[in-house]
Amino acid sequence: MSALRSLLLLLLSLCPGPGPGPGSEAKVTRSCVETRQVLGARGYSLSLLPPALISGEHLRICPQEYTCCSSEIEQRLTWETETTFRGLVEESSSFLVHTLASWHRKFDDLFREILLSSERSLALLFHHSFGRLYSQHAPVFSGLFSRLRDYYERSGEGLDDALVDFWAQLLERLFPLLHPQYTFSPDYLFCLTRLASSADDSLKPFGDAPHRLHLQITRALVAARAFIQGLETGRDVVSETLKVPMSEGCRRAVMRLTGCPLCRGIPSLPPCRGFCLNVANGCLRSHGLDPDWGAYLDGLLFLAEKLQGPFSFELAAQSVGVRISEALMYLQENSVAVSAQVFQQCGNPQRVQGRTRRAPAPREEVGRLWTSTGAVGAAGVPGTEERPTTPGSTSLNRLVWELRERLGRVRGFWAGLPLAVCGDPRMAADISKEAAPCWTGAGRGRYLSPVVGVSPSEQLDNPELDKEDSSTDLQTRRRRLQLRAATTRMRVAALGRDLELDDWDEDASGSGEGQHYADDWMAGAAAVAPPARLPRPPRRDVSGGKGGGVLVRHNQGRSRTGGTSVGFRTQPILILFLSALALLGPR
Repeated sequence: MSALRSLLLLLLSLCPGPGPGPGSEAKVTRSCVETRQVLGARGYSLSLLPPALISGEHLRICPQEYTCCSSEIEQRLTWETETTFRGLVEESSSFLVHTLASWHRKFDDLFREILLSSERSLALLFHHSFGRLYSQHAPVFSGLFSRLRDYYERSGEGLDDALVDFWAQLLERLFPLLHPQYTFSPDYLFCLTRLASSADDSLKPFGDAPHRLHLQITRALVAARAFIQGLETGRDVVSETLKVPMSEGCRRAVMRLTGCPLCRGIPSLPPCRGFCLNVANGCLRSHGLDPDWGAYLDGLLFLAEKLQGPFSFELAAQSVGVRISEALMYLQENSVAVSAQVFQQCGNPQRVQGRTRRAPAPREEVGRLWTSTGAVGAAGVPGTEERPTTPGSTSLNRLVWELRERLGRVRGFWAGLPLAVCGDPRMAADISKEAAPCWTGAGRGRYLSPVVGVSPSEQLDNPELDKEDSSTDLQTRRRRLQLRAATTRMRVAALGRDLELDDWDEDASGSGEGQHYADDWMAGAAAVAPPARLPRPPRRDVSGGKGGGVLVRHNQGRSRTGGTSVGFRTQPILILFLSALALLGPR
């Protein structure tokens, strides 16, 4: 019997008993030594870490099995894993924010430098050509550039008001110079400007030059400002989007992804890649900007090419002096007819009494101004709309080329952001080790759930997140609307119109007095002129004294970009001719 008992005991020792449950296996095969080492290196107090596996019934996120985490450790790990996830998102996105900020700074500096260079060139040329006569009236010209800069910086009135006031002030200064034997009261000068702004264009003291300047500078400045605003909006929207706090469901999902392996005592086991992609796709989709992102980039490139080509900013800025010179020449050559019409409509002005010195003849002093103006071309400023070869032109070409090259890198940014996050070894196993065991969210094994896409319908089947956690939040919707508005503004600016100043309420055709530019300007399409409206002449505050009245716009409560200048209506066929001349240049 003793021999039989020994044989039975030997057989029992060799036969396997019933397998232990998952918790028992964890308790036998794992310990908290590795977890204590990892968390201790991160600054966790070892007194808060259990020396051995304990029951996990207190856990709120991780599997409630044997664990190395207390409730406090689980809470701290939840905060830490969220910080790590957000840091990876911001790190992966930093180049995009910096790229948009860099484009904004470079283009903005270039546009400002072109405007400043144009003002300096005009002042230098006119001072050299006209001397004291220009110095006396220099504030009129510097005021024009100041208001152009105000418009570009979004702090001033519309371009229409700026150009109308400039030509009105210039006419008030020059007309008395043509007739120094007369004195002109504020009321008489008001009659003069009102006559110049009449609806029938009976008096065009400067010819077509004001309209040509209005056409060229308006489309260029409107496009430049919309482009800078678009870059600024994109930069701010992306920066704010990346700072949106995570939902509670995403915090729990990220904790299950990267924190729970520590609580299970297997910190060296990497999360499965499919597990990571499902979490990242769900959490980042709610903050992404697709599909509006692609349309926004298309709008940027479209408007940048306009600024480089048909809406050339440097060409428009450098042409300001040329247009003013043309206007002065026209007034000189047609002074007799212009004066006769003014005297007929406004009456004969009062002659100067008791002159102490001989006044210069009308063409004695002013004729030198006109003669010098006619020699502008010889002084180095082209008399036609040829494209200047300037450092600004070279820089703009280079910046547009750089913009076009980099658009490809950022176009698929939001779709590729989950892949970039899960490419970090802290977030998922390397793609080359996808067949190896990994952390599935419940233990060691292979992740069998399918990886879902980022579309709303696909996210309904995301096994790691609830529907509410992957849906777009209100803040992200608002930022998408901001991006959409910037895209619309750039598209409209590419037509030569300012969306902010278009009079949609008063005229269903858009800006009631503005010019509409076709997308195929390069193909030679003419501008589309909307129905004409009666212009509102400026009224004068006569308290300014002799010859010094202040122009006050009737529509000063609201400015328009595309308004009609003082007597500068032009037929569409002339606009077609001018645009073709601007594109082709002299042959």
